[in-house]
Parts: sequence; structure tokens; C-alpha cells
Amino acid sequence: MTPSQPVRKGTRRSRIPAGRVERLARIGWLAGEVALGGIAEGARRFFGASSEAASVFLTATNADRLAKRLSGMRGAAMKLGQMLSLEGDDFLPTEVTQALSILRSDADAMPEPQLHRVLGRAYGRGWQKRFREFGIEPIAAASIGQVHYAVTTDGRELALKIQYPGVSKSIDSDVDNLASVLRLSRLLPGDLDLSGVLAEAKRQLRQEADYRTEAEHLRRYRALLADEPGSVVPQVHHELTTAHILAMDFIRGVPLDAISGQSQPVRDRIGTFLYRLLFRELFEFRFMQTDPNFANYLLIDDAGTVALLDLGSARVISESLSARYARLFHSLQSTDRRGVEDAMRSIGFFEAGERPDRVQSLVDLFLLGCEPFHLRGPYDFGKTDVPARLRTIGTELTVKKGFLRAPPPETIFLHRKIGGTFLLCARLGARVDVHAVLETVLAKNAVRGA
Repeated sequence: MTPSQPVRKGTRRSRIPAGRVERLARIGWLAGEVALGGIAEGARRFFGASSEAASVFLTATNADRLAKRLSGMRGAAMKLGQMLSLEGDDFLPTEVTQALSILRSDADAMPEPQLHRVLGRAYGRGWQKRFREFGIEPIAAASIGQVHYAVTTDGRELALKIQYPGVSKSIDSDVDNLASVLRLSRLLPGDLDLSGVLAEAKRQLRQEADYRTEAEHLRRYRALLADEPGSVVPQVHHELTTAHILAMDFIRGVPLDAISGQSQPVRDRIGTFLYRLLFRELFEFRFMQTDPNFANYLLIDDAGTVALLDLGSARVISESLSARYARLFHSLQSTDRRGVEDAMRSIGFFEAGERPDRVQSLVDLFLLGCEPFHLRGPYDFGKTDVPARLRTIGTELTVKKGFLRAPPPETIFLHRKIGGTFLLCARLGARVDVHAVLETVLAKNAVRGA
């Protein structure tokens, strides 16, 4: 089956998700809880736990004002604002989370005259002649672009991702302005050093704003997954792709968080695929799609075939970093606390001389977050309470023990993928023998205990 073939009637059109960076603040499920797990408590600490000021700050009205301000900052600022809109293991008070949830929704679409100007600049006068059909109404509108359905004159069905004008030029200022807004609102503790995180976010966003780079990522990823059964990656149509327009196969399917009618074996098969993909990316490909947004994966048939849509947020993983994570994951598999500690130190999660109680809490955090790694047999993600337990440990570490060290920048997006894969499987209610999948990939790539 080729990616462009319709799978079945009545399925939803593929969508480019609004939230490519929306869970950046998790800063990786494992490491993010360390750095940002106590955001809400941090805010209360600044105001005083029972002070009137804290109560005012945490009202739904003020949270709604912040969300509306962020939603009006199209581009990088909105994308980084989306990082505060979390699912499940919320770092923020309920009022703030509910208000910021509007950032997961589709942004306002470009007015039609502006859309015509963008297409005219990209394809020249008479651009309409390239298409037999072009949907003026976008099928998705996100923070840096929107997606349109089109059919070429020779019958190819395409998804055209079209970037909003000026997005790439405003990344640095948008990110800096958003950081200032968060500081002034005291949503982030003033003594939390995010310079490395913000620099990495700017780097990632610059990459995402260059659709030619994403096109190359799609080509590379499609080749890497050629031997992976049950997966599809859309093909790029280079003659219609520019720095600000990405033309790729249009794929019909259903986002993974909307497959409630699927059988348990299909859910388990998808969950196993997601973890095998994660470990292959880290230890075999050393190239990772780092945005585990639910809508980036489509179920395209009843056999459990998954389409992977979005490669804007992808990164190369160095051989050295891959080897250090091999040591970490091997130690997590065997619950070797000393090995976990040594591997974490080598990656840079804490420095020599860090307080022993903080180090041990960090080790506890990683062992808990990677619980599926060291429990043998199928892990039932549908019944896990790991998010709640992680939140408890993360809050204690940041608030009671004062650990406010941001994770190493090169790990931010990697951990977003690790945490997002867990959340995907939890949403699916999948049962996956993660220990066995990891063991197989490590052995195949000769990185056990590297």
C-alpha cells in the first residue's frame, strides 16, 4: 500500500497538528519533572502559599488573559506558549491549564487574499493552473502555518503545509518576548536558568520554519523505516516544495487518541511499534522525530498500520549521546541505582558535588519514569499511575529540596519523545513488553552497557 492511496471511506483527512512544541515544558517527562515539575508550587512560593496575591494570580480570569495574549502571538511565541498547555500530568493549576488549552486548538487561518499572495510568491502568477483542485479552507491551522488539501493536474492528492508570512524572521524576538511575559507573570521561578532551554528552542524553531529541511527529514525517515512493518511516511513532492511550502502525500486516517473502537491486540501492536521506533531512533538510526503529538500519528487501517506525518521537529543524535543513553537505559533495566546515577552524571543532569539527597531523588525520578523498562512482561499502560507519582516526586525535589537545574539542552526534545511515547501508550491503553523490546534493540545494535 502506498501512502497516497485512500484506505477507507469515511476516515478523517490527515491534519498537521497545532501543537508541535506544545509539550516542551514537560522537558521530557523524566528530566522535565526535575526542572519544571514544581512550576505551580514555584509560583505559590513567590507569592506565599496562602497569600491573597497567590489567589489572585491563580484565578481563571488571569489565566484566561494570559492564554489569550499568547494565542494572539502567532509563530514561535505561540508555539512556546503551547508548552504550558499539558495533558494528564499537569504542572499548573487547573485554572491555568484549562485556559491555556485553547493553544492546542487551531489558530486563525490566513485571510484568503494573503493566502493567494503567499502562493503567488512561491509558485508564480497563475499558480492555480498547477492544481485540478485546491481547498481554500485549510484542513488545519496551527501556530506557524496551515494545511490545505490539493489535487495536482495529474491526479496526485497532496497536503500542502503553508507557512504564515514573517514567522521565520520573528523567532528570536518571539521567544525572548514570551520568556519575559512568563517571568513578569511569575509563572516561572526567577531563579530557574532557562538560557540553554531557550537557545535550544530557538534552534529547533528555526529548523521547523525551514520546510526544505523538513522535506529532507521526511525523505530520510521514509528510507530508515523502509524495513519497519506497519508504518508509512508520506512522500515529499519536491517540485512543489519551497522554504515556506511543504508538499507531501495526503493520507487518510484517524489520530491515535481517537481509536476507541480498536481491539486490544491492535492497541498492543501499535504500542509495541511506538516503543520499538523510539529505541531504533535512539540507538540505530541516531535520528529522532521528537514531537510525539497524538495527531502526528494516524491509524490508516484495521491491521494497525501507522502513518507518521510530521518531521519538522527532528534531530540527529550524536554517537556519544546515544552511547551514554545506552548505559542509562541498561542500568534502568536492571534497576542499578549506581549505574543510573553515573549515567545521569555523564549526560549532565547534575554536576559533581550536587547534594546527595537531590541526586537520589533524581535517580528515583528516572527509575519511576522508566518503570516499563525494568518490569518484565507486558506493561499495562492503561492502568499506570506513574504520572501522579512523578508529579509528587518532582514537586518535592523542586520545592522542598530546591532543585531548579534545567536539563541539558540536547536532551530536551529527546525526553519529550520518551515521555510522549509513554503518554501515547497510556492513551491507547496498550500493553507492551517494553523490557523485551529494549533488550532486542540494544542487542541488535551492540550498545548494551556501552
